[in-house]
Amino acid sequence: MKGLIPAAGLGTRLRPLTYTIPKPLLNVANKPIIVYAIEALREAGIFEIGLIVSDLVRAALEKESLEVEGVKLSYIRQAEQLGTAHAVKQASDWLNGEDFCVFLGDNLFENGIQRFVEAFNTGGYDAVIPLVSVPNPKEFGVAVLDDSGRIKALVEKPEIPPSNLAVAGVYVLKNSILEIIDGLKLSAKGEYVLTEAVELLVEKGNVYGLEVQGWWKDTGRHEDLLDANRLILETIVEQNDGEVINSRVVGRVRIGKGSKVTNSTIIGPALIGENVMLENAYVGPFTSIGDGAKLTSMEVEFSVIQEEAILENLTVRLHECLIGRKATVRGSIKIPRVHRLILSDASSVELG
Repeated sequence: MKGLIPAAGLGTRLRPLTYTIPKPLLNVANKPIIVYAIEALREAGIFEIGLIVSDLVRAALEKESLEVEGVKLSYIRQAEQLGTAHAVKQASDWLNGEDFCVFLGDNLFENGIQRFVEAFNTGGYDAVIPLVSVPNPKEFGVAVLDDSGRIKALVEKPEIPPSNLAVAGVYVLKNSILEIIDGLKLSAKGEYVLTEAVELLVEKGNVYGLEVQGWWKDTGRHEDLLDANRLILETIVEQNDGEVINSRVVGRVRIGKGSKVTNSTIIGPALIGENVMLENAYVGPFTSIGDGAKLTSMEVEFSVIQEEAILENLTVRLHECLIGRKATVRGSIKIPRVHRLILSDASSVELG
């Protein structure tokens, strides 16, 4: 079995973060989102993985030297973003007749996807689809199960949901679904939708739905990134590979190599990357700080700080913030107090 990760999209819901970096490389708990998908496939026994990307995304991934131990990565070009089924179709030759697992790369699973791959390998199904109970089923593809666990209906974003079981962003599929994809028509939004192909497969009565154990998170929006960061930090183990001077470190805190913490307080769970400098700083719970960041005379909590960001001399505590790579946030001791902002298109700023 091979794995496919569609990753050619622009990530418009995560702008302005995705103006300068593609969505797959955004960090959650100091690791690119796409790496979580690759590792989940590897843990399920899938070691050949195709990344379906645009030329722009491929260049960014190659620049990062994206490598995961034990996995052979291949790049599959999707010149036009015409939907998930179109992305899968671009991989037809690369799949070479093998069954495959499609992992939408912005999804995170607490316990991985091994159960779903095993159910497919042992159950003789045409497809296995992870399902998760959600409070807002109108926003998802929703499945209805029969008594045997097979999916008897699959409805995309229903106005009146027939259940609250949403498709959770992974599809384990027989290669024969490519024939169905070949016959799809463009949707009203101008896309070829993988869910529509699976709906046609459901009519044959051999698509199995299996509920997700543990948490599942779609990281498509800013608040989802922060929540995913929180969920992952809940699992970290305390470790200090840096230097802590005249500082207070409480709870489950991981400090990377080369980092220096001086006259500061860190309350876990928190993740401090490598070569980070903290001085006269407070880092509160559920905060991850990327490699090479510098935080001086400031306070932050419940936030994601990307690599090489600089935050200094702030008179207010930052809360639930997403700070991009090499971004700079500086305060001022001038009186009267003023704000000087230089913002990219579609930026969002809240001043307290």
